[in-house]
Amino acid sequence: MVINQEKALAEKVRNDFPILQRTVNGKPLIYFDNSEASQKPSIVINTLKDYYEQHNSSVHRSMHVLGKETTEAYEGARSKLAKFINAASPQEIIFTRNATEGINLVANDWGINNLTAGDEIIISVMEHHSNIVPWQVLQQKTGVVLKFVELDENEEFNLAQFQTLLSDRTRLVSVVHLSNTLGCINPVEKIIALARQEGAKILIDTCQSLPHLPIDVQKMDCDWLVGSGYKMCGPTGIGFLYGKSELLRSIPPLLTGGEMVDRVFRNYTTYKDLPHKFEAVTPSIADAIAFGAAIDYLSEIGMDNIYAYETKLAKYLLKQLQQIQSIRVYGPQSENAAVGKLAIVIFTIEGIPAKDLSSHLDMAGIAINAGLHATQPLHDYLGVESTTRASLYFYNTYSEIDAFIAAIKKVINNS
Repeated sequence: MVINQEKALAEKVRNDFPILQRTVNGKPLIYFDNSEASQKPSIVINTLKDYYEQHNSSVHRSMHVLGKETTEAYEGARSKLAKFINAASPQEIIFTRNATEGINLVANDWGINNLTAGDEIIISVMEHHSNIVPWQVLQQKTGVVLKFVELDENEEFNLAQFQTLLSDRTRLVSVVHLSNTLGCINPVEKIIALARQEGAKILIDTCQSLPHLPIDVQKMDCDWLVGSGYKMCGPTGIGFLYGKSELLRSIPPLLTGGEMVDRVFRNYTTYKDLPHKFEAVTPSIADAIAFGAAIDYLSEIGMDNIYAYETKLAKYLLKQLQQIQSIRVYGPQSENAAVGKLAIVIFTIEGIPAKDLSSHLDMAGIAINAGLHATQPLHDYLGVESTTRASLYFYNTYSEIDAFIAAIKKVINNS
């Protein structure tokens, strides 16, 4: 059943996304793989085209018109992002290729220079591989102890267990804000407050949450935060690391070379101030500028509006899946839990492998994800080899959910 009164937001924006007008296998495209990568509105695509056609130049170097225009647009994008997450200053925004690079910067720069054998890092079993592997490598290099928070009875972040893992040896807590598999919104403000009692530093992965709900880093009071542009209507190849300025100034740059230097002598080099200290070589200029256009686009819609719409969309999707007896949905599912859950759902169907279901749905023009979703420790914990993931965004509709459910039922009936 289509809920007409709740279609307004998606109906207003769908024409902004050219790819949503295409067909796949003769069917209208239904794109439910937004946790992997969001689609791009025309304003972002046109910004990339405009940069290369009208302004193409390097940043911070050339004094000609093109160089000045490019530098202004690039730094303008940084300022937009700082405002978007309420950073104290644009200097606290470091452009990276992706969020993974930001996590690796913290692990291989702050971690190497500040942690020793026996120090403890706490992460969770639901983390993306990008927030696990860097800490494992750091563990091998330094002897730090890696601890995992598991799930509670609702298959959410186990806050009670987290409190038992904290100790005076806890140096860092690094957790995801919105799980890219379970769809649960973790209580990061409580997590941070508890970690602060032990003097620990905190890194928050917002790759999934930043596209869907308002983020305020000053209110959250995290030390670092990472995000990816391509999950929030921006281009691929651009992400960022937010860090408190005093922390960023206290550590050396990870990459060195051109662009980030102040003076280079034969025997030593001095570095530029933030943020350029951490942005060696020529950056992804066009992608950063287009990322700024994506931020403008999301800001115009309003993150509160996106969050409100997607919360309702999540409840509708979850309710429809729960009514199919052969489906096992993972993650929080109660009415109260759904308040803290967005439109990301993983599930299995008895007797139908996830990749087979994905292939059948693809024939119906429906794009979903099947596999481990870069969360193998979570799948091991749940005791399942792979899952199907449906992840929605603000341009998805209730009627698309209805078509998705109908397609699943058809696969089940034909199996």
